[in-house]
Amino acid sequence: MTAQAPDDANNRLVAVTLDEDSIGRSGPDIEHERAVAIYDLIEENVFAPEGAPEGPYALRIGISENRLMFDIREQDGSPIIVHLISLSPFRRIVKDYFMICDSYHQAIRSATPDKIEAIDMGRRGVHNEGSQTLMERLQGKVRMDFETSRRLFTLLTVLHWKG
Repeated sequence: MTAQAPDDANNRLVAVTLDEDSIGRSGPDIEHERAVAIYDLIEENVFAPEGAPEGPYALRIGISENRLMFDIREQDGSPIIVHLISLSPFRRIVKDYFMICDSYHQAIRSATPDKIEAIDMGRRGVHNEGSQTLMERLQGKVRMDFETSRRLFTLLTVLHWKG
């Protein structure tokens, strides 16, 4: 469990939704992955919009005009701020991530455990790169820990994973 600073007890997300217009409908496997990713994010996170009142917060993530949208609200739904960030820095990372995930799913059917582990290490490395890029893009806008950024990057990939 990630240690939170005492002042971060309320600087967290308690609700996360994905904009339905951005993602559309998918099969049950993808819907399950989305639900798990959101559950994991809400379960443990540090999320503090700069200059905002103390949380907790609700977040709606979507894609608007080819930009990643973070619609941050107070727990009661009152708007705080909407951040739009370019998707350009994520295109290659997301493409690489999906390619590695496809290789992983193919490998688990027939590859040796060593090969599966190597592919999974590569997947984690690309996931970490995307998480770091997300933290950099939100620097000065939202303070978060690396684990929160990893979970948010998972949701960013879900927006691209239409099934």
